[in-house]
Amino acid sequence: MLRTQFEEELLNLHNQFYEMGMMVSSAVHKSVRSYIKHDKTLAKEVIDNDVAINDMEVRLEKKSFEMIALQQPVTTDLRMIITVMKASSDLERMADHAVSIAKSTIRVKGETRIPEIEKEISDMSDYVKKMVDNVLVAYVKTDEKDARTIANMDQRVNEYFNQIYNSSIKNMENHPETVVSGTDYLHVATYLERIADYVTNICEWIVYLATGKITELNTNHDE
Repeated sequence: MLRTQFEEELLNLHNQFYEMGMMVSSAVHKSVRSYIKHDKTLAKEVIDNDVAINDMEVRLEKKSFEMIALQQPVTTDLRMIITVMKASSDLERMADHAVSIAKSTIRVKGETRIPEIEKEISDMSDYVKKMVDNVLVAYVKTDEKDARTIANMDQRVNEYFNQIYNSSIKNMENHPETVVSGTDYLHVATYLERIADYVTNICEWIVYLATGKITELNTNHDE
């Protein structure tokens, strides 16, 4: 009897983590859309929704501790609970960066914008969102191979970042009126790069879930 109840709780934990992941994916997407479209209402939605994401992380963590304490799970089950605990804290940090992007949207007041850089930011964010969505699927399937592939996508994110960085700096040097926007672009690109780093962390937890080994997938980790 206990075993089936435990399995049900484990499945619930799994599903709640996935649900939290979908909320975070949506936050990332909306925050960048609000930024590019100067949509302060959408930005505010991202900021308001963050409370629900934080609550979800707290609930997941509490439930995880409870299951470890009461059921004393072993090997695979324990790995799954630890993965949810660790990966949900990565998700929560990703959501914090989405909030930072949304706050940039609200801050921007009629500054001179640079459309071609905004296009690059939009492309970068689509790519990062694809990583977020893919990592959730890899988690559900406990797919180690996919996790490693997704972690490698991070190199492309770094290329996007460098491109945006160089364009912004060049623009700010040549057109002083773009300094405020340019600085903001650098921030937004940094937040997106960080989100991709947290996706890579989750990839590492998926590899751990599949193999029981803690593996460094990308060496250039920023905390």
